[in-house]
Amino acid sequence: MGFPSEGKMVMILRATKLLLGLTFLGYLMILVLAPTNLWCNKWVLEVHARTDTKSFGWQGVYMLIYSIPVLLIALFGCFYLHLRKNGGNYRIKAEKNQSELKKWMPRPMLVKGPLGVVSALELLCFSMFLALLLWCFSIYLTNHFRDVDKGVAVVVSEDGRKPDERKWVQKLQISSLYLGVVGAFCCGFLFYPVTRGSSILPLLGLTSEGSIKYHIWVGHITMVIFTAHGLTYLLFWAITNDLVEIIKWDKTGISNVAGEISLLCGLALWITVIPRLRRKMFELFFYTHQLYALFMFFFLLHAGVNSFTVVLPGFFLFLIDRYLRFLQSRQKVRLVSARVLPCETLELNFSKSPGLNYNPASIVFINVPSISSLQWHPFTVTSNSNLEPDTLSALIKKEGRWTSKLYETLASPSPVNRLEVSLEGPYGPISADFLRYDSLVMVAGGSGIAPMISIIRELIFRKASLDRPFPRVILLCAFKRAADLTMLDLILPITTPRVPIDIAQLLRLEIEAYVTRELKEPHYSPGTDQSKSNPVRTLRFKPDPTDVPVSAVLGPCAWLWLGAIISSSFVLFLLIMGIIGRYYIYPIDKNTYMVFPASSRALLNTLVICSVTMGIASIAVLWNKRQNAREVKQVQNMNVSLSAPTTASLGSWAYEEKAGGRELESFPQQHYCLAQNTRLHFGSRPDLKKMLKEYEGSITGVLVSGPTEMRHEVAAACSSSYSGNLHYEAISFNW
Repeated sequence: MGFPSEGKMVMILRATKLLLGLTFLGYLMILVLAPTNLWCNKWVLEVHARTDTKSFGWQGVYMLIYSIPVLLIALFGCFYLHLRKNGGNYRIKAEKNQSELKKWMPRPMLVKGPLGVVSALELLCFSMFLALLLWCFSIYLTNHFRDVDKGVAVVVSEDGRKPDERKWVQKLQISSLYLGVVGAFCCGFLFYPVTRGSSILPLLGLTSEGSIKYHIWVGHITMVIFTAHGLTYLLFWAITNDLVEIIKWDKTGISNVAGEISLLCGLALWITVIPRLRRKMFELFFYTHQLYALFMFFFLLHAGVNSFTVVLPGFFLFLIDRYLRFLQSRQKVRLVSARVLPCETLELNFSKSPGLNYNPASIVFINVPSISSLQWHPFTVTSNSNLEPDTLSALIKKEGRWTSKLYETLASPSPVNRLEVSLEGPYGPISADFLRYDSLVMVAGGSGIAPMISIIRELIFRKASLDRPFPRVILLCAFKRAADLTMLDLILPITTPRVPIDIAQLLRLEIEAYVTRELKEPHYSPGTDQSKSNPVRTLRFKPDPTDVPVSAVLGPCAWLWLGAIISSSFVLFLLIMGIIGRYYIYPIDKNTYMVFPASSRALLNTLVICSVTMGIASIAVLWNKRQNAREVKQVQNMNVSLSAPTTASLGSWAYEEKAGGRELESFPQQHYCLAQNTRLHFGSRPDLKKMLKEYEGSITGVLVSGPTEMRHEVAAACSSSYSGNLHYEAISFNW
């Protein structure tokens, strides 16, 4: 696909952003007006009068109002992101202008508390979201309580019985009902943050792993509302001596049993996300979280297709993403080699399709069937798609049960010759915006150094290929033991075919490495059987004909393909449901919703939308497989050159410095240059607040990846900065 000139590209992107903004504002206006009498009693009726058809009835009206705007945003977002990704020179220039939301309010406002580290912008958006929920609930209650006070029966029993004449009981029922309505509205936002291949999150400068906390916030609010909805209805039934409603599955109305099953599934999910329980019993958390499918299915049966249209767009986008991930995970990727470090850390090196490009700080989800066929764990990519076009590397630290089993398998005296691995991703930011800073301070704790390695490698490539000012780079890393210093070996790639050999001399990189739990001693005592001159061990694996290189599931034009899947699958869903509605449901029900079973209508919608989504996504994936078959064969037939690590590297020098060290001149040139700019500190912790204060005079990006305490300390230092030039950003999986 050819691209227009830079001037036309700017105009197209600005027009697309304007269209996205107007669509979002229109959708936001709908959400604000939804509970008002003006909307409920006038505008919706007018829309229904103009769009009422025998094919859809009220379902079509609600989809037009609540589902179509979000899907249009997702569709336009795919087009916008495709242009940005392939925009040539404009893409590079746009990096300084991206992540606009982050630049508005980059400083943390809250550091410690139930929400964790929260910026002013995040707090503002969260407050607005809560205000919107309270607004909807209060307007619903105000309007309907007024009718109750006037003696108007607002809610009638499903079997047509006369409602309770006590006004406070009627108000309790109304409150219970609209708690469910507001809960459904809140549930509509639950799936956007966990859609890894989302086209909506990148528009806001967000990534899926960085948005997990929003999923947690919305999940807590949703479950509080739904739990209150269920408990207040139980109270209402008890007061009215109507507890038989608990086992009622109404044919055309609300199914109480389905709602109770959905709530029980939600409560099981909610309990297992308690931080202490999740960390100690991760497998219980992981497997219980798969109940989300039952939670949503029975919620649909309970609420009906009309109410589900509020949730439909977010869940539909998640469904597409989840199925694409499933298709990618069915392939076994080629694991070329692994580097085993004495600090109980692994670097896995996979064969990669040269056409796969990703940005620094991307993540991959890895599954090893020999350890667990169901568990997938996220790890940061340390390689760079520009420096290493044929390999993708990920850093894995031995910490939990799953990683311990993997490390023991590869670090054993007789390691396996082949390890079967599946992979999803990589997922990451749409571009790297760290070049816009005057200084870049990267604070890493333990294995948190992984995303910093990928950023440093990107800087190495940019320095070699671009003639532009570069920020001063400072890496502050803290490790528990001296053996952990060997992770510094991973800073420079194994092979750098695309950069000159003296690139390390050109990069303005300073390293401050702290070993917090050991003092410098006059003897050398490594924790493994490795030679002290070569603490890093490389394992190579036999290739298998069934293994394939890591590649994008939708190919190089992934955003365009995603947009095609979203649009074509939803249009096909509407077409099929229109035919079913016109020739099967309407002759029975006449759009009265009083004859045709509500559960059957919900099942038909579920079956059709799942079938068309999986069918079209499968066609797109198969098409891209055929298009990339030649490239895949080339990679499979080629032995990726991975040189064994040198017997003297930056990590081994730092490791041996504890024992008095050896002369720096005995190291290769690249490691020698970095070692000269590396200072080691034993038995102490970095005073981050004091060190960050030195950079207040310039625009400084502060990236932190590590334990919660470290992130809080860095966030506190950035929030207390008087100049406001410290721009905080966390990269972490510790939610």
